[in-house]
Amino acid sequence: QVQLVESGGGLVQAGGSLRLSCAASGRTFSSYSIGWFRQAPGKEREFVAGIAWTGGSTYYEDSVKGRFTISRDNAKNTVYLQMNSLKPEDTAVYSCAASYVPNMVAAAAYAFWGQGTQVTVSS
Repeated sequence: QVQLVESGGGLVQAGGSLRLSCAASGRTFSSYSIGWFRQAPGKEREFVAGIAWTGGSTYYEDSVKGRFTISRDNAKNTVYLQMNSLKPEDTAVYSCAASYVPNMVAAAAYAFWGQGTQVTVSS
């Protein structure tokens, strides 16, 4: 199993930037792919970005392409989500999750989850 802890959320004005971190423990990242999800009150949880170890491929939700970048630092056992040009509609609780299978966009495909970190973007 793997344990995940998110950090880096906060309040930012529209157009600003934040970098979220997902720190993993329990196992090395080589066994898992990591995805970022977000959920706003009254809305369904949606996939944001994912990164797979095999080939180092990344995958993004259309609404964040060109604005968000997912990356990893194996030495720190950490996956990052750099969020630029933030919009009010990006406001949500952001969670990272680990999957045995790469390139999954459905939350049900992820076996392990962090507790989430709040991102609020003001207009």
